[in-house]
Amino acid sequence: MAYWLFKSEPATWSWAQQVAAGAEGTFWNGVRNHLAKQQLMAMRVGERGFFYHSNEGKAVVGVVEVIRPYYPDHTDETGRFGMVDVRAVEPMRVPVTLEAIKAEAALKDMVLVNNSRLSVQPVSDAEWALVRAMGGLP
Repeated sequence: MAYWLFKSEPATWSWAQQVAAGAEGTFWNGVRNHLAKQQLMAMRVGERGFFYHSNEGKAVVGVVEVIRPYYPDHTDETGRFGMVDVRAVEPMRVPVTLEAIKAEAALKDMVLVNNSRLSVQPVSDAEWALVRAMGGLP
């Protein structure tokens, strides 16, 4: 199983809004970067990802699950980009800040540390386990 990180500005789409979407979840649209598009295309139903608040907070605040694979993004007039649907799974007990991630030597190669502008990112198995532990999740 692959793991991911989804970035969202809380003023645009917050963890609270994701949780409020319930079990039906919601689409993850608006991605306009070709590398991020490739990440979305690689996602499979049941895979999990971190929900990351960017700009404000700069922290992993929850875990989401992919519930619908890649399909066309209705907000893309060019027809080149797509989206997946995700639902909230669980909140981090303690938000894991970007500062804490950068301070952890074992996370020095994490995409978030080296390419923080990418809105959808892969997360390795080891990174997944460590960030979950940092956030108080088993």
